[in-house]
Amino acid sequence: MKRYRTDWMLRGTMAICMLFVGYVPRGSAQEDPRLWTAGPYSFSDELGGFVIRSISGTGTMQDPIILTEEFPSVTPTTLIIRTEKIAQLNPSEDAGILFYLRVRATNSSGHPWVEFEFELQEQLNVPSDYGDGLSFYQPGDKRGMIKSTGYGTFSDDFEPYDRMVFRDGKIDPGFGASFDFPIADFTPKRVFYLVQEPRIPSS
Repeated sequence: MKRYRTDWMLRGTMAICMLFVGYVPRGSAQEDPRLWTAGPYSFSDELGGFVIRSISGTGTMQDPIILTEEFPSVTPTTLIIRTEKIAQLNPSEDAGILFYLRVRATNSSGHPWVEFEFELQEQLNVPSDYGDGLSFYQPGDKRGMIKSTGYGTFSDDFEPYDRMVFRDGKIDPGFGASFDFPIADFTPKRVFYLVQEPRIPSS
């Protein structure tokens, strides 16, 4: 009887240990990514490398979607954007998706940022070219739509990718910058991607 009780207690102890070994705390947004919703869009940091801290707005020019993010490194990261809005489009009236985004980026990398790049992708890791309909509103008049609090100039390219680079500034560790720009998809998809890359001095 004594041996039976000892074996039972040993098995119980082992089971408890296995439960603790299998349990992984999920205490941060980086470890437990979630969808952040604003208007008809949702945004996710599930691919890692940065953390979404907050979101607000509806996506109009007067009320842009404001996405607050923290970047602990200077490696390229990918924001996933999803929408069900395309199911509501009337082909005879609607030309696609257009919304206005403000990214508030906090530098937690320990390195100064001298540039910041954004790149749109319709397929993950595949450049978005001129003909796929996804862009930083390439056919429209963008005067006053694209700006930054941390950088003085920007350049944007349509081929062989949709890429925008902010320059002429420096964001030191512990500080942040904001970036305002439109995103348009005239052949809309339910899921697309925004690659974000802070850049440090080359030497």
